Amino acid sequence: MAASVDVDSELAYQAQLLPGVSRTFALTIPRMPRPLSDKVTNAYLLCRIADTIEDDLSIPAADKDALLARFVEVVDGTVPSDDFVATSLARLSPAVLPAERELVARTGRVVGLTHSFAPPSRGAIQRCVRIMSQGMAKFAARRSLDGLTDIGELDQYCYVVAGCVGEMLTDLFAVQSAPIRERHAELFPMARSFGQGLQMTNILKDLWEDRAAGACWLPRSVFDRHGCDLSALPAGRDTPGFAAGLRELIGIARGHLETSLRYTLLLPKNETGIRDSCLWPMGLALLTLRRIHANPHFTQGTDVKVSRRAVKGVIATSRVLGRSPRGLKAAFAFAGRGLPGPEIAGG
Repeated sequence: MAASVDVDSELAYQAQLLPGVSRTFALTIPRMPRPLSDKVTNAYLLCRIADTIEDDLSIPAADKDALLARFVEVVDGTVPSDDFVATSLARLSPAVLPAERELVARTGRVVGLTHSFAPPSRGAIQRCVRIMSQGMAKFAARRSLDGLTDIGELDQYCYVVAGCVGEMLTDLFAVQSAPIRERHAELFPMARSFGQGLQMTNILKDLWEDRAAGACWLPRSVFDRHGCDLSALPAGRDTPGFAAGLRELIGIARGHLETSLRYTLLLPKNETGIRDSCLWPMGLALLTLRRIHANPHFTQGTDVKVSRRAVKGVIATSRVLGRSPRGLKAAFAFAGRGLPGPEIAGG
């Protein structure tokens, strides 16, 4: 970033961009202490730029590949942002939300802040963007209504869109906090699972919206085993086989969320903001899984979306029990009552 740039004003500007592209993260990221929250906001906006390109169905897969590859170069600082911005804005569909279009247009400002961070933080963000962008390009080329091949491929997909984010957050947490830095080797292997639990929940909640957009991120092998052909959906969604497949995936997602709880309990008790930023999405994911389990034949994500009252309940529980391992474990067990058991090995 040029020396003449006012970093404080750029930080304020990116804080203004965040609510327009994510209500959820606009709620959780400010709970983190500064300067961590500034870095995480910046990283989220970069990921959102890549996601905006990937989500646009009007852009052919080969062109997405080229755009995302150029975006990685911009974030790495090897090329300026001008060409990427101009090409992206020319290719984005009119259906893209104005806030997302503005974010893409301001790529240079967002990346400028990234380059102002010290090497450990900047490197963690750049690594995440690289993994995500390259992975998104790979899966964009294989987008279809037939689903992913198996659980292994689902794991790969979840890693490139969420697991690598968990790893990046762990690196940034360690920069912020010396006690977390001392536990980094123990936390980092769990970070991938933390991201996957949240992503699997979103995949299940949004499966019909994704399908309407021409994509299915469910693993075929799971549903084949229960006698359900994903390519025949939505006609088969009322079959016992489809519900059985969902139950199996709910169990796997719950297992990843249990790993997420172990991850969170390793964070220092006095780092309440960092803990809350983990506990809130984790609690909401668990409650969402409960709603999906209770209504496996839902037809749209809003059918299983948690209520505002539930959101307030998760926040209140986190504030009351955030420092108590026993209390958090009890709350997690209560929220997950009735769900299928975890089906993943280890943590």
